[in-house]
Amino acid sequence: MYKVLIVEDEDMIRDGLKYMVDWLSLDCVVVGEAGNGVEGLEKIAELSPDIVLLDINMPLKTGIELLEDNNGKHIFSTIILSGYEDFAYAKRAIEFKVTEYLLKPVNHAELFEAVESAKESVTLIKQYQLIQNKVATLDKLNVLNLDVLNATNHKSIHVKQIIEYIQENYPQKISMDDLVDRLEMSATYINNKIKESTTYTFNELLNRYRIQKAIEIISVGDDKISTVALDVGFSNYRYFIKVFKRYTKSLPSDFLHYFRNQKE
Repeated sequence: MYKVLIVEDEDMIRDGLKYMVDWLSLDCVVVGEAGNGVEGLEKIAELSPDIVLLDINMPLKTGIELLEDNNGKHIFSTIILSGYEDFAYAKRAIEFKVTEYLLKPVNHAELFEAVESAKESVTLIKQYQLIQNKVATLDKLNVLNLDVLNATNHKSIHVKQIIEYIQENYPQKISMDDLVDRLEMSATYINNKIKESTTYTFNELLNRYRIQKAIEIISVGDDKISTVALDVGFSNYRYFIKVFKRYTKSLPSDFLHYFRNQKE
């Protein structure tokens, strides 16, 4: 359900928006209200609304000034409410990617359309931000933590061999048995060494590395997701999607759309 905040200095209009609109039918709930721009900013910080119905001309702080002060700190869709004489002034808000401009008195049919657009807009913005944050995190995070694992003490030598094996062979079908044969050590010993250095089991480490490589491929190309899955060692497409979602909390297609938008 989408959270709506009404920021409007005229009591009658504010009450009309609160009580004369069937918000539940729009999958929305009014979580708060404010009578001026200063109070509006405070409510935005307190309530984290998804949609803000914002009067353009208010005391203490105008709607434009509210958007300027927010400056992307809190993510929401904005529906501007404007009197006829303020409409040209309201257009200044275009730099803040306002979803809709509605003239007072507000027509309910137009409001319903504006809310649907606002819902779609804020959902896309938040998805985009989520992916952007994940990409930034993945850029900073080396899941194999090679700086730590490359230590030369004897305890890390075997882990280093395991890492190198994964890096060289991840596109192929590999398993713990391959490492047992290669290192001539038990599976228990190998897993213990990996977990001691990385906190992951062999399979977790392998899957994380494969997902990391999948994101790298998605970021630079236009390959089908099914092709990417095969390229990083997943013969089962559904299993690839399951593992990808487990580690990133998103679908590969979300990353694909994000990187495509970055190129445009």
